[in-house]
Amino acid sequence: MTDRPKTDLFLNPLLFEAAVRAAIEEDLGRAGDITTEACIPPGMKATAVLAPRKPGVICGLTVAETAFRLLDPQARFEHLAKDGDEITIPRTPVARISCDARALLTAERTALNFVSHLSGVATMTSKLVAVTKHTKAKVICTRKTTPNLRALEKYAVRCGGGMNHRFGLDDAFLIKDNHIAVCGGIRQALQAAKARAGHLVKIEIEVDDLEQLKEVIAEGADVVLFDNMSPQDMRKGVEMIAGRMKTEASGGISLDSAREVAESGVDMLSSGAITHSAPILDIGLDIEIG
Repeated sequence: MTDRPKTDLFLNPLLFEAAVRAAIEEDLGRAGDITTEACIPPGMKATAVLAPRKPGVICGLTVAETAFRLLDPQARFEHLAKDGDEITIPRTPVARISCDARALLTAERTALNFVSHLSGVATMTSKLVAVTKHTKAKVICTRKTTPNLRALEKYAVRCGGGMNHRFGLDDAFLIKDNHIAVCGGIRQALQAAKARAGHLVKIEIEVDDLEQLKEVIAEGADVVLFDNMSPQDMRKGVEMIAGRMKTEASGGISLDSAREVAESGVDMLSSGAITHSAPILDIGLDIEIG
C-alpha cells in the first residue's frame, strides 16, 4: 500500500526503478544481508521514519519508497512531506515506513543513499535560486551528472526550484569551443548546425569573448552561452544582443558569484556544481518502538 505524495512534480518510476534495483543488488553482494538475516527472525514487522538531521529541501521520497517495496511489495509508505518541501526543523519526519523488518533493514542504506543525495541536489539548487530571485535569471543544470542518475538529478534540480538544460546530446545543438576549433570557426559551425537542425530544434553556441559574440550575432543563433566571461563583459554582451537571442552564463557559478552574474541581465545561469558537487542532506532512518 502507498499514500500517494501530494506534489506537482512527478518522475515516472520506470525512469529509476532499474537504478534502485541495481543498487540493492550491489549492496546484497553474493550472500545477501547476513547481519539482518542472523539477528531478525522472519515474519517480524517494523515501523520507522525518515527524518533529515539538518534543514533542507526534500527530494526522492518515491525513490526511497521503491527500495523498500522491491523487498516487500506489501510495504506501507506514508508521505509526511512531498518532494520540493523545505524542512526547517531538524528531525522532522518526512516519511513513515511499515513493512517486513528484514526488508526495512536491508533496504535502509539504499533508500537513504538516494534520498540524501537527491535532497542535497535540491537543497543546493534552492540556495542558488534564492540569491538570484531578484533577477530574471533562471538557475539551470547541465549534463555533469552521475552516470545513470541523470533523470533523478535533473528532477532534484526542479524540486529545488531550478530548471533543466539538455537531458542528452540529442535534445538540442550546443556548439562548444572544441566544436568550433575542429569545424574551423563560428560561422562554419553555425551554418553546419542550421543545415541539419529540424524546425523544433534550438541551436546554442558558446563564446569566450565579445569578439566571438559579434560573429554569432552576424550569423544568428537561438541561444548564446557566455563561458567564463566576467559579469561586466556579460552585461555588454546582453546589450549587444538586445533581445535577439537568449543568453546563458556558465563557468564556476557559485553562491558567491551567482548574484553578480545574474545581475548582468542574462536569462540563465547554468551550474554543474548543483549536480556533481552538492553535499548530501543527511537523512536518517529511525525505528519507532512500541
